[in-house]
Amino acid sequence: MINLSIIILGGFLFFSVSIGGGLAWLVSKVFRNTYEGLALLCGGFLVGLLVLDIIPTALQMYHFSVLVIGLFIGWVLFLLLHNLFHSSKSKMPSLPLLAIGILLHTIPISMTIGNLLGDSTFGATITTSTILHHLPEGFAFASAFISQGKKLWGLFLCFIGLSIFFSVFVWVGHHVNLTVKAESILMGVSIILIACTSISEFILTNLRLVSTKFFLLCLLTGYLLSNLFHLFL
Repeated sequence: MINLSIIILGGFLFFSVSIGGGLAWLVSKVFRNTYEGLALLCGGFLVGLLVLDIIPTALQMYHFSVLVIGLFIGWVLFLLLHNLFHSSKSKMPSLPLLAIGILLHTIPISMTIGNLLGDSTFGATITTSTILHHLPEGFAFASAFISQGKKLWGLFLCFIGLSIFFSVFVWVGHHVNLTVKAESILMGVSIILIACTSISEFILTNLRLVSTKFFLLCLLTGYLLSNLFHLFL
């Protein structure tokens, strides 16, 4: 029963990120698939996601001092990965950096669900709210994916991979208790990776490529969209 529940949860997450991806595809039509517009939209959305959701939740649930350790580790990791991708002449290092940040962000959530699987009070409401929490991540990653001209089947495979990753750590969480300190460090690492990627790779790189008006329009649109996700989810 538990194994079946884990598979079903993974399916729900895939459905959730796919809805987010579909919404990103619709929004991309407004910006006519221009790289700069979609990249700035994604950057603004990610900043809003951090400010409105991820950071306040982390400060509420985890120890600040341990979060700082995670932030430092994440900063070092970002610098290493950033230099690695750029030294390999990759023109689009933002996708793998963002993917790593989202995956690390998923680990504490999935392991918490795993711990709750054996609890008789674990209900559909908790499951649904937690899975829907990943809809904005699907939107953010899809908008970044589309903005860089990648094929949609690649995005589909990424969503499947995320669902499998999520299911695996739900299973791990059911058998292993992750300490609060470990969760704090993981959350700190994911926050700094997502923050640095959104600011460095999506916002600053396009600052001088478009007009100030278009820059602010795309950035604020992304931020406002994250507000809508926050209000309704």
